[in-house]
Amino acid sequence: MRGAVFFVRAAAGFRYNIAMEYFISACVGLGIGSFLNVCIHRMPREQSVVKPRSRCPACGAQIRWYDNIPLLSFALLRAKCRDCKAPISWRYPLVEAICGAATVTFMHRHMSSPPWLAVSLVAVYAIIALSFIDIDEMIIPDELSLGMAALGLVFFWANPNFHGAVWQKFLQSLGGAACGFGLMWAIAAAGEMIFKKEAMGGGDIKLMAGLGALLGWQGVFSTLMIGSFLGALWGLALLLSKRLGREQPIPFGPFLGLAGIVNLYSLVPLSAFIIGANG
Repeated sequence: MRGAVFFVRAAAGFRYNIAMEYFISACVGLGIGSFLNVCIHRMPREQSVVKPRSRCPACGAQIRWYDNIPLLSFALLRAKCRDCKAPISWRYPLVEAICGAATVTFMHRHMSSPPWLAVSLVAVYAIIALSFIDIDEMIIPDELSLGMAALGLVFFWANPNFHGAVWQKFLQSLGGAACGFGLMWAIAAAGEMIFKKEAMGGGDIKLMAGLGALLGWQGVFSTLMIGSFLGALWGLALLLSKRLGREQPIPFGPFLGLAGIVNLYSLVPLSAFIIGANG
């Protein structure tokens, strides 16, 4: 009987600890999402992401700390600035919620490897920021794409996608970055020759180099295939709904980024795209 009581208490304590870890992770993710909103707004304008403190873009009033609590402040303020009553974009709570969910999801997946958990989350945060910047401005800041490349090349030793001796792991990361850059450059060059105009921006090329450093050459092809499929579906939906013209470009970065996040969570092998590969 005492053994059963001990087991129940231990199980309850374990569930409590896991729940607390998830709650803390979600709070950390929400806070980082709030910071990413600052980055998304300021980086394309080449402004400091550290200072000055956040202000309302409509009236310039400094946002009070209690009006800057992720998700909660947006709800309490009813999506309006406290001072000028200008509407607050739904993008702000969306970015915060995505970051919170991603943090909990990746912690659950990679909690057994803290170094890779930290690396993958930093990469995910960079992808979230550059995706929304690309949607707003049709650019991808080098600080984010090349920063991901540096992240992959520095922390190659913690990468579960790479195998072999230390020098072999480094070459796999370096080769992935080169493969991502070279493949996207070739596609961009071919597209320009065929369509007689820029078919892909330099930001997409550097983004794939960054993802390649983290995912290796297999991850490059997997990311490109998944991202192209998602981008094609979205473009087709916009065309059918007449919200997009045939000559109007759409940002590719968010789709590559989403595919990259899928592969950071769990690398999708090339065999997954071959019909009948698993028998």
